[in-house]
Formats: sequence, C-alpha cells, structure tokens
Amino acid sequence: MRYIKTIDDITKDGNVEFGEGYEFVERTEDADAILMRSTDLHGYELPDGIRAIARCGAGVNNIPVEEYAKRGVVVFNSPGANANAVKEIVIAMMILSSRGIVQSMEWVRNNAGDPDILVNAEKAKKAFVGHELKGKRIGVIGLGNVGSKVANAAVSLGMNVYGYDPFISVEHAWALSQDVQRVGTLEDLCRGCDYLTLHVPSKADTVGMISTEQLDLLAPGAVLVNFARETIVDEDAVDTALHRGQLSWFATDFATPKTVLMPNTFITTHSGAGTGEAEANCADMAISELKDYLENGNIAHSVNYPACSMGKARAASRIACLHANVPNMIGQITRILADDNANVQRMVNESAGENAYTMFDTDEHLDSSTIEALKRIPAVYRVRVIK
Repeated sequence: MRYIKTIDDITKDGNVEFGEGYEFVERTEDADAILMRSTDLHGYELPDGIRAIARCGAGVNNIPVEEYAKRGVVVFNSPGANANAVKEIVIAMMILSSRGIVQSMEWVRNNAGDPDILVNAEKAKKAFVGHELKGKRIGVIGLGNVGSKVANAAVSLGMNVYGYDPFISVEHAWALSQDVQRVGTLEDLCRGCDYLTLHVPSKADTVGMISTEQLDLLAPGAVLVNFARETIVDEDAVDTALHRGQLSWFATDFATPKTVLMPNTFITTHSGAGTGEAEANCADMAISELKDYLENGNIAHSVNYPACSMGKARAASRIACLHANVPNMIGQITRILADDNANVQRMVNESAGENAYTMFDTDEHLDSSTIEALKRIPAVYRVRVIK
C-alpha cells in the first residue's frame, strides 16, 4: 500500500482518485508522497519519508525545488494541463481591452433607474466604440504550452501573429501554425505591436524583461497582457506607460499592491487556470506522474530531476539512486554491485543541472548490505528499492 497526503483543494468537486493500492492519510508523516496545488512549502517541515511531491499546475514558485532535490525528493508539475483555460482567458482579456464591454455594462448598471434607458443606451453607445482584433499585430513571448495555443488562436481571429521563443521545443514548433512569424529578438517582436502577451516562467533572465525599452517599441495605445508571472514586467514602467497613453490597457492575473492602483487595468484573482476542466486535467496528470514514479521509478515532468524511464518494473528488483551530478558516480555504483555479484539487466543514467538519476534492474534482490553501501556513496541523496 502507498500513502498519499493531499494539500489544498485539488479539484472543485473534491474528487481525487489514485485507484487500488493507494490510501489517503491525514498526517504528512504517514505519507509517501504529496499531491498539492498552491500552498507555500517554503519553511514547511517535510518529513523524511516523503519521496515525491506533485503540483497540480505548472508554476512551482511555492516549492523549494532545489532544497528538496538535495533530500532526494522529486518535484513534479503538470505543464500544459491548464493551457487551454489560460489561452481562453487571455483571448477574453484582449477582447475586453478592445471593445469597451465592461464600461458599457457599467453604464447600464449605473442607469438602471432611467425609464428611457433603451433610448438613452442607443445614444450612449458611441462612447464605447472599440476596435476589432482582426488585422492587428500581436506579439507572443514564449511559445510553449500556453503561448503556442494563444498564437494559433490569434491566427484564427485574423491577427498578424509574431512569436519570440529562443528555446522553443520541437513539439511546440510542430504545433505552431505556419502563419505565426517567428522573430529572433525581443525588440523585433515588440516593434509596432498592438498587443503583447507574455507566456514565460519567472527566472533570472525573464524577471523585469518587459520594461520601458520594450514598451516604447509597441504601437501607441497598445494592450499588454500578463497571465504568466507578475515579476516578468517592470510595474513602474507599465504604470508610466499607462499614464502617458503608450499603453491603453494592462490585463493581468496578479493583483499586486502596485497594479491595483494603476489606471486602465483588468486584474483577475490569479484565475487564469480557474476552470473545473483545468483542475481535473492538472490533477489527472499529477496523479499519473506520482503513480509511475512510486510504482516504477520513472520520472516525467519533474522540475528538479531529469526525465527518465525504463517502463514497468518487471525484473526481480529495481533500484533508483538520486544523487548529485558529479564524476564517477556510475563507477562507484557499479563497483558496489560487482562486489555483490549482482547481474544488472538494464541501467539508465540521466542528469539535469546539479542533479542526476540512476536506475537499474537486477535479476535478483540485492542484499540489504548492498543497499546500505549505495546509500553511503558521497553525494547520493536517496536510494529507493522500488521492487
């Protein structure tokens, strides 16, 4: 039996199923893994028995991923599972920023007591004339799970779509419409755009990447949409651009102390992925990742360890070593196995940055002394006996 601790409300209806062989527990100390969403785990007292954490969502700023890597805890996320929900709200924000829809609805509410409201609404509508998205230029920064969908949707709306992503994957490149024009620099992307939408993670090279220099390149009265991370934009620069009319609207999913004081903003409560379908998709993906890791040792969509798979565990024993990415680790592992006369059927080793993962199948179960010897190798964080 494997034991799961859930943190947060994972789905709207509260329905979370792992299937046979799994039980939910109240105490984290009794769990093998954690399924979570948005709770901040920085400073959280993580028990030594936790082997993995799966976040139902893409961002992991609320998890100390590198600290957990050094403890041999694999952190998973669920990239792309909520991409359609975010795409839809981004397109909605572009339309709201262009058509005066919210303002006209407010006018109706404010004049609800007018007995001639039908006639007067006809007169008032001129104040809310907007413009169409068709034919406008949009720049999409980041062409991953969400950005590629936004770009393709913008193409379908008849927009002139430009994309910037120096690290685009082959998978997302294939998924991108041939009508999306890729550019090589951020400056070339921003130049003359009527709309700019951001779809990159918050990292050292993306924090503050949209500032005065980029905003000044946009078409006057442009719309900026940020449903990625609040740190990607220089908020002071955005505020200035709004006040002087370089930006007509700023739509964002992050109600920071600065954004809530800015003019001409649409600000949501971090609701980009807020649909029942997205919650269910994220939960399904996270559960699948946890189960494959706990049952077979396979890693997919981890943010602190490399992807690694050897299929279902069918040999007598499968061992996984989580360790630092240092020289001669494989040599040390194989020497210990040789001393035990272990016959290794298969072995795989993958690395990602400072961390690495080695997994192997043997014909027979290893002696406990061999497992202990593996654990004593310097820079080995954890050794798992999966089967």
